[in-house]
Amino acid sequence: MAETVTSFQGITAIVGDIVEIDVAAARRMGLMPRNRELALIEQDGRPFSLAQVVRLAHDSASLQVFAGTQGLSSRAGIRFLGEMLRAIYSENIYGRVFDGAGRPVDGGPRLADDRRIAIAGPTVNPMSRILASRMIRTDIPMIDVFNCLVESQKIPIFSVPGEPYNALLARIGIQADADVVVFAGLGLIFDDFHTFRQAFEDAGVLSRTVMFANLASDPVVERTLIPDLALAVAERLAVEEGKRVLVLMSDMTAFADALKEIGIAMEHIPSNRGYMGDLYSQLARRYEKACDFRGAGSVTILSATTMPGNDVTHPVPDNTGYITEGQFYLHDGMLDPFGSLSRLKQHVIGKQTREDHGALMNAMIRYYAEGVEAEQKQAMAFELSDRDRRLMRFAAAFRERFMRLDVRQPLEAALDACWALLAECFTPDEVVIKQSLKETYWPEHADTRPQQELPESS
Repeated sequence: MAETVTSFQGITAIVGDIVEIDVAAARRMGLMPRNRELALIEQDGRPFSLAQVVRLAHDSASLQVFAGTQGLSSRAGIRFLGEMLRAIYSENIYGRVFDGAGRPVDGGPRLADDRRIAIAGPTVNPMSRILASRMIRTDIPMIDVFNCLVESQKIPIFSVPGEPYNALLARIGIQADADVVVFAGLGLIFDDFHTFRQAFEDAGVLSRTVMFANLASDPVVERTLIPDLALAVAERLAVEEGKRVLVLMSDMTAFADALKEIGIAMEHIPSNRGYMGDLYSQLARRYEKACDFRGAGSVTILSATTMPGNDVTHPVPDNTGYITEGQFYLHDGMLDPFGSLSRLKQHVIGKQTREDHGALMNAMIRYYAEGVEAEQKQAMAFELSDRDRRLMRFAAAFRERFMRLDVRQPLEAALDACWALLAECFTPDEVVIKQSLKETYWPEHADTRPQQELPESS
């Protein structure tokens, strides 16, 4: 690290976690600060905090102070370090936890001499990408059967505070058939962070996991750096080691809120609901790191995005929806099949999965939708037909067997369970699926009596 020998005193203002410095004073001492360069702030002869240059003007510069500015004096010294923030990248990072400055915080061995890599680099040239065509199995039926997760996909989980989206992310990280899981926690309370780490450890997958965590009590500035650190490591694992990397990020709304807070401190003009005008590009810079590299591995991004007030038009989910390739909706502790969408699932359904996958998926959703309509008719005291009652039975069983988050089934077993449920509620002639598929996959011992002879649900 090319640290400058001398420090200078040039702080002209302190606003939030931002300090303004006099660039002319730095130049008089032969110092030329660069954008995104790291600096060490010293006070009373002792290190106070790391900082990063975030804005350069002709006669002033703005620095983000990692540890916050509480107790910082305008007489503090600034020492530029001559390099950008870098992430540790070596075989020793597996099972480790890093903070928003890239430092190990789990009490494990020091990694000061390990290789470091630049973060926040450009996205991959489209000519170096290949079309997404490989499925990531999660053993969660509502994903594998109805909205497949595809390698190199970027997809958020839209939810609201209080929903178990962190528990769902942890399950996916444990069960997904990825080589490496890189976790990025943004503004987590300690209990949520501990739950993630304990879940990975109990499942025996911590050895293939790298964790970056910014807790709610940690500096807001570091929250904006966590995605860059995690994605830089994921990209190197994919390119240099050919790994299939799954990146889990929670919660991207906390990341956007941190950008808003810093933007206000820097007196940027806000756009929609207080967020800065570059919110879309800030989110896109991170999500576009998802890539299937030609001749190498892949980076897949799955994030949690909370919607304040369950408002999908809120700037964060609204902008996210334009960037990503679909979304999962988590409502009432279940993945909603109506709002969820994976725009890349057609690249794997019927190609890497069974021939009946596509037709079966469509039929199940269609009958579930009709079952929900029948439930609404019952709630309004309409007279129900025998078919309505069987559709309601189907909808109740569908929620219990597929939509619950604790259900775990391999894809093939889940497809067989779909056929079994159809056979429980309908006769083969009632199910609108290609006849050759019904002849092949319809359960052998299913009841094929006419619908009027089927017993009603109690």
